[in-house]
Amino acid sequence: MEKKNLVRVFVKGGILSPGDFLRILTTAKELGTEFIHLGSRQDILFPAKDRSQALLENIFKSINTEYEVNEFTHQNVVSSYVALDVMPNKKWLVPHVYHHILDSFNFRAKHRINLVDPSQSMVPLFTGNINFIASTTDNYWYLYLRLKQFDNLPIPYSKVIHGYDLAKAAKALNDLDMNDDSLSSQDIFSVVDQQELNTLNPEEELKYPAPAFPYYEGLNREPGGNYWLGLYWRNNKFTVNFLIALCKRCMETNVGKISLTPWKSLIIKGIEENYLLGWEKLMGRFGINLRHSSLELNWHLPVLSEEALELKNYLVRALDQQDISTSGLTFTIKPNDDIYLFTSVAIEINPAEGEGSNTYNILYAKSFNPNSAEYLTYVKNVTKNVLPALLMELSVMYFDQIEDQPKSTPKKEVAPPVSVSESYQCKHCLTIYDAQYGDEAADIAPGTSFDSLPENYICPTCESKKGEFVKL
Repeated sequence: MEKKNLVRVFVKGGILSPGDFLRILTTAKELGTEFIHLGSRQDILFPAKDRSQALLENIFKSINTEYEVNEFTHQNVVSSYVALDVMPNKKWLVPHVYHHILDSFNFRAKHRINLVDPSQSMVPLFTGNINFIASTTDNYWYLYLRLKQFDNLPIPYSKVIHGYDLAKAAKALNDLDMNDDSLSSQDIFSVVDQQELNTLNPEEELKYPAPAFPYYEGLNREPGGNYWLGLYWRNNKFTVNFLIALCKRCMETNVGKISLTPWKSLIIKGIEENYLLGWEKLMGRFGINLRHSSLELNWHLPVLSEEALELKNYLVRALDQQDISTSGLTFTIKPNDDIYLFTSVAIEINPAEGEGSNTYNILYAKSFNPNSAEYLTYVKNVTKNVLPALLMELSVMYFDQIEDQPKSTPKKEVAPPVSVSESYQCKHCLTIYDAQYGDEAADIAPGTSFDSLPENYICPTCESKKGEFVKL
């Protein structure tokens, strides 16, 4: 099946509720499919028949979700929300910040847009054409362009932009034909300059995180005490019946969100410990394997490419026989140019001419860090049978270049103690904000003074603005 024969569901930011996911799954089942695919843009894909257009229109309108059928003209907005509570993150980048920004993207994107925290490594920084990267300043974001006419290298904007103005900047860029080769990066950024945006000079240049394999499978404990579950399918065919049961389990156990990763996997966060046995029973009933090796997990393949899947399976078997370590390395199989690399090693497929066999190129990211977006050629036009040996050579080369000297750890600044008597009360509903306890529902840590609350903080009861509170 080709991409043009699929329904593409744009899951904005990779975040959806179990109820909305359930409606998508039951619709897919009504249309006769037994499985869905996940895309690297955190979207959902499944086969559909042309006569289903009216049904699709009704379903996706009811859950306020964009979709496409038989075309490939728009893009999903990707975010690193999925990495919260799974990997390190900026302290200020909490769920409601993600939600507020994503909700402001109220247009259909024809360019790839990314919203990414550089502290984590699950969601790549620069797989978008328009990349917003979280800075060290609260709710200010770097802007990087990545376009083919600039050799696919990230080009930075001179300012950092406030989170609540990102949609305005993105909309201006989205309306522009950025693929016009006659436009320079200055021409494109001048469109951003013309918008009324809240900007600052960056405090420092963006530091690329060290490459790290993003573990994303199994039942794992969150910092807060609950658990997260990562699910991976070897062939990227996620069974509809199992996913329907999974959504119902989420709804029964107070799990409010399901997240999609660019690695074509699902993550369910906020699983309470007393419900673990029921989740394990669900996995066992459907025969779900949660113990794939890193050799299996650290690959990124294009959707629906049987050729890429077959090559991956061959290489995984061959490397497994050699007991080779690929810890820290990630791999892409690239059958065409319509894919943005975000792994440390890439294998390009050169189609055979006539009755000959395919040949392959191996590329690797500079310093094996895919965030550099700069790739070097290791070999060209080699045959399939020598690929495992060459990948083993690359893995040794990777470990040789790792610096093993310990880094000095800067002393942590200790925040001044907050007076336990500092309390503010909402004038409308009399709800009290006590600095001693913070506001757990809004991800405000205990010990946070009222003055330190973000300006967009609202009363958890009546949603009055921060300015409507009075000191007690």
